[in-house]
Amino acid sequence: MKVVYISLTGQTRKFIKKLSMDSLELTPTNPYIALGEPFIIVTPTYDKQATDLLNDFIETADNKKYFKGVAGGGNLNFGKLFAFTAKDLAYDYKVPLLHTFEFQGNDEDVAKLKKAVKDIG
Repeated sequence: MKVVYISLTGQTRKFIKKLSMDSLELTPTNPYIALGEPFIIVTPTYDKQATDLLNDFIETADNKKYFKGVAGGGNLNFGKLFAFTAKDLAYDYKVPLLHTFEFQGNDEDVAKLKKAVKDIG
């Protein structure tokens, strides 16, 4: 399964490297990629900056039918807004929230997300 992600500060990119999974980084200049294969999204929490970009990607071509789940990173100091973007996407697109992690995650976060991806398979 492919991991689609955005990394506005570099923290998410560092987490994705630890996953060692096939991945695609979206950029603000071109979110309109027709993927054509099952994917999960890993996103940081950045209100409209992340949400609008990811919505554009999900709504491109038939990406929505391949969207299998979402994981979110953030800062626990955000309180209720921790992993907000991932929670919002899970709710809007009715996909599972697979995992949340702080900053660039740790080995336990990597293992939990890999297991969750395997479970949705």
